[in-house]
Amino acid sequence: MGLGIVAAAGLPVWTMGQVLAANNEAVHPRGRRRAWAFVIDLRRCEGCVTIDSPPQCLQACIQVHYIPKGEKWIEIYEKGLPGGGKYFIPSLCYQCENAPCVNVCPVAATYHTEEGVVLIDAYRCIGCRLCMAACPYQRRFFNWGEPELPPEAYFTKYTPKYPVPAIKGTVIKCEFCPHLYEKGLLPACVTACPMKALYFGDLDEDVATNGEEIVMLSKFLDDNDAYRYKEELGTQPRTWYIPGHGQAFGRQPDDIRNVKENEWPWGGDGWNRRVGMWPWGNDF
Repeated sequence: MGLGIVAAAGLPVWTMGQVLAANNEAVHPRGRRRAWAFVIDLRRCEGCVTIDSPPQCLQACIQVHYIPKGEKWIEIYEKGLPGGGKYFIPSLCYQCENAPCVNVCPVAATYHTEEGVVLIDAYRCIGCRLCMAACPYQRRFFNWGEPELPPEAYFTKYTPKYPVPAIKGTVIKCEFCPHLYEKGLLPACVTACPMKALYFGDLDEDVATNGEEIVMLSKFLDDNDAYRYKEELGTQPRTWYIPGHGQAFGRQPDDIRNVKENEWPWGGDGWNRRVGMWPWGNDF
């Protein structure tokens, strides 16, 4: 099965390199560090229900990273609205600046890059899963068995920046696609989102893009009452949400359509993310 990505015909598509160049900066000039961040505009996110499709952000992530079956590095939750009805909220690794997962890892397998992205080195990971218990967002996954992947995945050279193939007995998660942004490209989910609800940008340069438009990041957040999920925990996540319910595409809160399940072109059930006792409960 192909990605099934819905593209907007005739619209210009921006790469991260072009955005930074437009902002008079090279992609990775010597001595320059980026501060990567995500913004998810919930006014645009409607769970791909209006196009009768599984969430395309996750579908792209599955195929680009050869994610083992069942792991949802981007999970689309359905949440209730105070006045009735529901909205959709994509949840990925929040790339916290004060990351509990980094703080508890006993072997430094989970670490921050110089640009603030949290990565996992599976060759160092001992599978203790303390990081999973520490993550208040439940955005980490454990490969219990030998992941069943397509043959081409095993010809890929594993690196923490592109954790393919998945390794038995280790933790894995979203890593913001450094194998793409280091080439000046956008993360796979940003490119794939048919509604252009996902923005990727640099906090230091104060710029972000969804591939079609460029925004001044600070103004975009301030003007639209953006918030960070569970920021009261002091995790300092680098992912912001703009409140909404998909209204940019005509979706009403009382729309009863549910998110469709994504498909894996390969089998394998060697995964489980709900391991350990979550002091904040199992509900997102």
